[in-house]
Amino acid sequence: MPQAVSPLAEDLREGAGSAAPAGSDFTPLLRAVRGKGLLERRTGWYAAGIAANLVALGAVYAALVLLGDTWWALLLALPLAVLWTRTAFVGHDALHAQITGDRRTSRVIALVHANLLIGMNEAWWNDKHARHHANPNHIDKDPDVGVGALVWTQKQAAQREGFARWLTRNQAGLFFPMLLLEGIALKVYGFQFLRRQPIRERALSGLLMAAHLALYAALLLTVLSPGKALVFALAHHALFGLHLGMAFAPNHKGMEMPDPDGDRWGHLQRQVLTSRNVRGAVLTDWFLGGLNYQIEHHLFPSMPRPCLRLAQPLVKAHCAELGMPYAETGLVESYRQALQHMHDVGEPLR
Repeated sequence: MPQAVSPLAEDLREGAGSAAPAGSDFTPLLRAVRGKGLLERRTGWYAAGIAANLVALGAVYAALVLLGDTWWALLLALPLAVLWTRTAFVGHDALHAQITGDRRTSRVIALVHANLLIGMNEAWWNDKHARHHANPNHIDKDPDVGVGALVWTQKQAAQREGFARWLTRNQAGLFFPMLLLEGIALKVYGFQFLRRQPIRERALSGLLMAAHLALYAALLLTVLSPGKALVFALAHHALFGLHLGMAFAPNHKGMEMPDPDGDRWGHLQRQVLTSRNVRGAVLTDWFLGGLNYQIEHHLFPSMPRPCLRLAQPLVKAHCAELGMPYAETGLVESYRQALQHMHDVGEPLR
């Protein structure tokens, strides 16, 4: 059964492990971060943020009802997509044990925000995301770089045939348009994952996702005509998938990919060299849900989101002292690098 709290967050207690190996190059950094109190939960910060997000969601749904059966209601698809992404960030943080150390409470938060509010199976996400964190960019172990609609190495590309081969040749240009389908795909993946869950967990997850679909459809069909409701749902899910994809795309694409046959990297090297940070200010932090501090998040997966920016100077200084590269770039440049990598992967097929 997929665990309620990320196995990685559980194994690496307090964000990086209850005890790093003696003599590890990660040990001094872990000690410094703990000394600053950056691994302590920020329950009040999360409570305020969750409350504000729920109020904002309620306000958008109320505005939809007040506008009634009009095409102007489509304008609300954008703020609703943004708020759904904020909701997904809360589910992400809960599964990483960032909000609370209590596993039951963390799972309840994740179930409400993922399964009920946005219709995404938290168990599917937890299973996939935990494996990614344990071995980021590892071609054999990280599901995020496995063969799917897109591929991430020229070896994967060489095995493509038919339509998949054409898709790989053009995957850089198709990447953002394909993200428009991600909002719907997340729901499909979640329902498909149900058969891998134990009966009791399957029943709860499925019930909450079904309730989400029923409530969402009832709201739209009550307020809008069937045609407008369908257009609204498609636009809303397209924008949601695009926003969510734009938050995750800059993090690892185009970064180091560990050699499956080589020596095993240590925790610090494995997480730093495969991750990319995105520079920015308050707006960037908000838009990307703190995932712009991807290096810090991977080193300390249970570190509360508001502490990531405070840990960054410590991590950068430690990497500089070790002579270890620390990748950080602007938002637009991060997308350019990711797309360039996808373009290069498809080059032999062109």
